[in-house]
Amino acid sequence: MTLLAVGLNHKTAPVDIRERIAFGPDILAGALRSLAEDPALSEGAILSTCNRTEIYCVLNGSRRECVADWLARFHGIEAVRLSPYLFTHVDRAAVTHLLEVASGLDSMVLGEPQILGQVKTAFQTACDHGTAGKLLGRLFQHTFAVAKQVRTDTAIGTSPVSVAFAAVSLARQIFTDLKDQTALLIGAGETIELAARHLRQQGVGRIIVANRTVERAHALAAEFDGYAIALTELGTHLPEADIVISSTASPIPVLGKGTVERALKARRHRPVFMVDIAVPRDIEPEVGELDDVYLYTVDDLQDVVEDGLRSRQAAAAAAREIIEFHATDFLAWLRSLDAVDLIQDFRRGAEDIRDQVLAQARRRLEAGKPADEVLAFLANTLTNKFLHAPSARLRQAGREGEAELLDAANALFDLGRKQNAA
Repeated sequence: MTLLAVGLNHKTAPVDIRERIAFGPDILAGALRSLAEDPALSEGAILSTCNRTEIYCVLNGSRRECVADWLARFHGIEAVRLSPYLFTHVDRAAVTHLLEVASGLDSMVLGEPQILGQVKTAFQTACDHGTAGKLLGRLFQHTFAVAKQVRTDTAIGTSPVSVAFAAVSLARQIFTDLKDQTALLIGAGETIELAARHLRQQGVGRIIVANRTVERAHALAAEFDGYAIALTELGTHLPEADIVISSTASPIPVLGKGTVERALKARRHRPVFMVDIAVPRDIEPEVGELDDVYLYTVDDLQDVVEDGLRSRQAAAAAAREIIEFHATDFLAWLRSLDAVDLIQDFRRGAEDIRDQVLAQARRRLEAGKPADEVLAFLANTLTNKFLHAPSARLRQAGREGEAELLDAANALFDLGRKQNAA
């Protein structure tokens, strides 16, 4: 029984390959059923995100290539073409890899928290379709506990490592609690979407999205229970904004000093936090000269991002120590499974001998034999039968010089002290 992790990610494969190998929600159930049909596998789970496709499974035989072959076959790509992009991790390496993935150490953005939810979804989907059994169940539950400990005991997810995260982190420093604040997001691209996500996670009171294409603004605003406006409406809604984050592709500023001055007057000079992430700038530099305005540019935030990266890298080192400890713990449990099977076989054999000898003893009692004689027969016969096979094997080991087996028997039966006394 071997634990296997096979897949590819943003480190090993370009986006066109990752797209071809991805498992969308519409095909995931069929993929799990197909994977379960492989006689070489007893359990399986599929983790598929925009940055990775990974299969975690329990291999019954020794042919590890069967998972990579299945992956290529399922997606209609030649195995020889796919293999350069794949990684294969076995047992301890597979455990360590999953722990690192769930803890955010293997993500494109170090320490990002979304991946843990995706790992939980992958496991639940495998459970729902009956492809996750005892071993994967124990592995994933162990993984969730370790990822939680990493988040609790290290600062892996607290320091800003993106411009959007840095902007929201600075906003929190200025306003402390964002629940009573309104955020105006100008633009509707990836950075603004990420800023909206971080603001929502921090409990911001209200989000307004302004964009040149109002339909795109509506789509983004709807995702975060916000309100959409056109760029031409900025002057009207700017007085409502406590936080302004702008990232458009406009060649000229979309917010001028005069517009901001009028907004401040309408706000009775309550402070405004502004972040201009765009290049070229969306907000005229002179806005930063106004009282009650805290204006930051992308260059100002870069220092925050670099400090955050250093902080997360230090936290990642601590996280890996936690992961190594818990990987060892899980492997100890995994190795114990072989002992469990051996112990069960040993006990079944002993119980068979017990039942046979007990039946013989009862027949002797029924035949009128004295109880003491029957008890002596029972004790002697049980002792002889229990000791016959190991005694014969030990004699053979002695004749053939199998010192390792003799040492193992000495430890197994705890005979060292008695032998020394003799």
